[in-house]
Amino acid sequence: MQDIFSSNPTEIPELHSAPVFYPHGSHLIWISDNGEIAELDRTALSHKLTQKTVLLCHRRWSSARAGTEITRALDIMELFAFVRPARFCLPTPVGLASQLGLARPQSGDAMAALLPQIAFMLLDELASAPAPARKEAGEIAAMMTAGGWTWGPIVLSHLGLPPQKPEPPDGRNAAIWNRLPEYTDYTPQIDPGTQPVLPDAARERLQDMLGDSAEMRESQSDYAAAIAASFDRPDAGPAPTLVLAEAGTGTGKTLGYLAPASLWAEKNGAAVWISTYTRTLQHQIAAELTRLYPNAETHAQKVVLRKGRENYLCLLNLEEALGTMPGQPRNATALGLMARWAGATSDGDLTGASFPAWLMDLLGRAQTVGLADRRGECVHAACAHYNKCFVEKSTRSAKRADIVVTNHALVMIHAAYASNDDRRRPTRYVFDEGHHVFDAADSAFSAYLSAGETAELRHWIRGAEDGRRGRARGLKRRLEDLIAGDDVAKADLEAALEFARDLPGQGWQKRLSAFQPMGPAETFFMHVRNSLYARAADPESQYDLQSELHPATDDLLTSANEFADRLHHLLVPLNNLAKRLKALLDDNVDELDSATRARIEGAIRGLELRAAGPVNAWQLMLGDVRDGQRDGFVDWLQIDRIEGQDRDVGYARHWLDPTIPFTAEVLDGAHGVAITSATLQDYAQPKRSQAEKEAKTKDTATNNAVAADGWASALALTGAAHLAHPTLRAAFSSPFDYANQTRIFVVNDVVRDRPSATAAAMAGLMQASGGGALGLFTAVRRLKAVHPDLLARLEAADLPLYAQHIDKMNLQTLLQMFREEAESCLLGTDAVRDGIDVPGAALRMIVFDRMPWPRSDLLFQARAKWQGRDAWTERLARLKLRQAFGRLIRRDNDRGVFVMLDSRLPTRLTTAFPPDVEVQRVGLAEAIARTRDFLGE
Repeated sequence: MQDIFSSNPTEIPELHSAPVFYPHGSHLIWISDNGEIAELDRTALSHKLTQKTVLLCHRRWSSARAGTEITRALDIMELFAFVRPARFCLPTPVGLASQLGLARPQSGDAMAALLPQIAFMLLDELASAPAPARKEAGEIAAMMTAGGWTWGPIVLSHLGLPPQKPEPPDGRNAAIWNRLPEYTDYTPQIDPGTQPVLPDAARERLQDMLGDSAEMRESQSDYAAAIAASFDRPDAGPAPTLVLAEAGTGTGKTLGYLAPASLWAEKNGAAVWISTYTRTLQHQIAAELTRLYPNAETHAQKVVLRKGRENYLCLLNLEEALGTMPGQPRNATALGLMARWAGATSDGDLTGASFPAWLMDLLGRAQTVGLADRRGECVHAACAHYNKCFVEKSTRSAKRADIVVTNHALVMIHAAYASNDDRRRPTRYVFDEGHHVFDAADSAFSAYLSAGETAELRHWIRGAEDGRRGRARGLKRRLEDLIAGDDVAKADLEAALEFARDLPGQGWQKRLSAFQPMGPAETFFMHVRNSLYARAADPESQYDLQSELHPATDDLLTSANEFADRLHHLLVPLNNLAKRLKALLDDNVDELDSATRARIEGAIRGLELRAAGPVNAWQLMLGDVRDGQRDGFVDWLQIDRIEGQDRDVGYARHWLDPTIPFTAEVLDGAHGVAITSATLQDYAQPKRSQAEKEAKTKDTATNNAVAADGWASALALTGAAHLAHPTLRAAFSSPFDYANQTRIFVVNDVVRDRPSATAAAMAGLMQASGGGALGLFTAVRRLKAVHPDLLARLEAADLPLYAQHIDKMNLQTLLQMFREEAESCLLGTDAVRDGIDVPGAALRMIVFDRMPWPRSDLLFQARAKWQGRDAWTERLARLKLRQAFGRLIRRDNDRGVFVMLDSRLPTRLTTAFPPDVEVQRVGLAEAIARTRDFLGE
C-alpha cells in the first residue's frame, strides 16, 4: 500500500492504509497500517509521526497530548466540517459517534478504532448527496486539494472526480456567495405605541408560554408581574421606570421577563432589547422563545440575535482572501472550509451555535474569525454582497423583530452614538446578568490611547501601505465615490490621509524597543514605555505592567503636547467629512435610494465611532498629562503583555463610577428598564434563614421602604443611584432546597504552596464525586503546575481531564466536552464560572484552589479607596463565590459539593452562600469521605 501523502498528485491515496493515533488521557494509542493496536511513549510516537500521515481527531489537541507538533495528518474534524458544515459536533470520537448514530465507544482503543469507520461514513454521505451539492463540494475540494489539503485526493475520488492537476488553487471555485439569497427588506421603523402591560396580563402570557402541561410557580408568576412595571405607559411616572429584580436560581426568570417583554412588543409594534453579558445566555434566550414561536419561520421574524459586526463573517473579506489563493496556497484548506460553512449557515455568526468553535483551533484565527469586519472597514451599499451580508440581515431584521437579543456592550455603544430622536434607539430594555452591568459599562465607556490602537486607526484611514498586500480598505476607497462631486470633501479626505501618517506605522514595536521612534505618536509611546520600565517594581513580570501617570516626566509632558497638536490636525478633516456627508443626506432627500442612504449613514457612524470619537477622547487625555488628574476618572500607564512579551503600550482612562455614563446614555433615554440577576444584592451581614423567608417570600417596594442591607450595592452598581426618582425593587428566593441538595467544605489541612498537594487534594475529591468536577484556579501558572500530577491521578481512576491553557482547544469547546461527558473533569481559571451552564449530573462539584480575591491593580485600588477597601474587596470576592456556587444546582434533583482548598476563607464572606447550608471546616480526608457519602446517596 502506498503512503497517503503521495508525491504523485495523480495517484489516489488509500485511506485503508492510514495508521491511527488517538490520545486517551495520557495513553498514546497507535493503530498501525496492519491493524495492530499499541500504546507508545512520546519518543516512539514522535518517530512514527514523522514517517506516516496519520488519521486522528483534532490535530492541535492531539499534538498537545503527544508533546510534539503533528504536521502530516488526516484530521477527521476537517472532514466533518467539509461534509457537514455548520453542524454541531464535539471534536471527539464520542461526539462523532453520537452525530453519526453509532454506539458510544467505551475505551480508548475503541475510540481509536472507530475513526476509520467514521471517515468512510462521512465520505459515503458526501458521495450520496444531491448532484448540485456534489458539484459545489467538488469545486471547493479541487481548490483545497491544489493548496495541499490532505483529504483532497480522497474526497475527489469519492465524488468521482479526476485527480487535481498540479496548479495553483483558484479561489473562484469557492465563490459561495453567488447562490446565497438576497435580503432586501428596508421596512422603515415606526414610533412605538404606548400601551402598558398589566401584571395580570404578564401572568397570563407566562402561563401560555409554559403550556398546559407545566405548572407555573407562584414566585415565577410574581416575578413576571414585577417585571411588567417596566412596561408601563411612558407618561405613568418619571422616566425611566427602573425595576431591579433579583430572582434566585431556579425561579425561571428568563421566561418571567420574556412574558411581559413579548406582550409589550406585540401591543406596541416595537422591539424590546434583551441584553446579556455572555454569549451562552443569548442563545439560551432565543431557544426559550420557541415556546412562544414554535414555527421556525415565525421565530426567525420575531426573534433576532444582534451582535457587533466583528462577530459575523464578511463575505467581501472572504472573497478578497480567496483572491490571494495563487500566491498563498497554504490558506486554501482554511478558506475552503470557511466557504463551505458560509454556504450552510443561516446567520454567518462566528460566535454562534452554527460555527463549530474547534474550527478556529484547527484553522487559526486569521482565516476564521479574522474574516469578520473587525476594523470597521465596511463599504456598506458599495459592496457587491450588501444584500447578502450577514450583518445587514441581522440589522434589518432587528428593525422588524419583537425581541432583539443582544449584549451589554452593544447596547451601550448603540445608545451612546444614537441621538435622542433616533428611531433606531430602543425605549425598553431588559438586562439579564445584571450584576455585570458595572463591568460592561466600565469597558464600554473607557478609553485607551495606545500604540496598537492608534496604529489601527492609521490602518483604518490609510488602508494597506507601502505596497503591502491585505484586505485593508482605507477611507479613500470607502468614501471617494460618495464625495466625487464635492471638492471640499475631497480636500478633507486627502488631509486626513496625510495627517494619519503621524500615527504609528508598520514596525512600531521594534522602533520603540530600539529607542528610534518615527513621528510624534511613537515618540510619546516611547516615553510612556520608558516611564513604565523606570517605575515598575518588577519589569520582568509575566503580566501587564502598570504605573501611575502623575507626576509625568518632562519628556512625557513635551511629547504629549506635540502628539495632541498632531491629533488636532487629524480631527479637523475627519469632523469636516462627517459634516459634508450629513449635508449630502439632508440636501438630497428626494434623490437618494434606501441603499445609498444606508451607506452614507454607515460612513457617518464609522467616522464618529471609529475615528472622531476616540480622537476627541485621546486629545482630552493628552491635555490632562499636563493639567493633572481629571475628577471622576482613573488614569494610568500600561504595557500589555502576553506570556511576558510586550504587545502594546499606552495610557488608559476609566470612569471611577462607570454607571454615570451608563445612566446618561442608556437609562435616561429609555422609558422602561429591568435589570435582573440571581446575584444583584450583596449581603455583608447574614441573610434570613429559610424559615424566615417562608414568612416573607417576596420583597417588593420602592427605595424608601426596603432595608439598605443587600440592595445598597445594587443601587450603586446599576446606575439606580443616579436617577432622581425611586427605583422599584423585587427579590424572589430560589425554590431549591440547598440544605439538602448541597454541601460546602472549607479544607483546612492542604499546603497551598505545594502543587503536588493541591493535585492530590483535587484528585481525591474528584474521584469521590465520580467526575463531573470543575477545578477553578486564580492563577494560570498554578493551574499549569498542578495539571501533570492531577492528570496522572485521574487517569488511574479512568476519569477524563480537560484543561484550559493546556489542551489546545478554546474554552467553549472544552465546556461542551465537559457538559457532554458526565464523568469528565475540567480545570480552568476563576473566570470560567461566567461561561458555564451545566445542568444535571455533569457538574456536581466545584473546587477552588484559593480564595478568589480581586487583583489589586491601579483601577481596583482607586475604586477601593472610593468605596472603602474592605467593603469593595469583600463585595467582589463574595460575588465570585456566590456566582460559582450558583452553577452547582440548576434543577430540583441536582446535587452538588462546593469545596474551598484555602482555609483563609473568612467567615464573614460565607454570607455569599445560602444561609441554610452549613459551611463545614474540615480536613481533606473528611471532606473526601463526606463528598463520597453525599453524592453516592
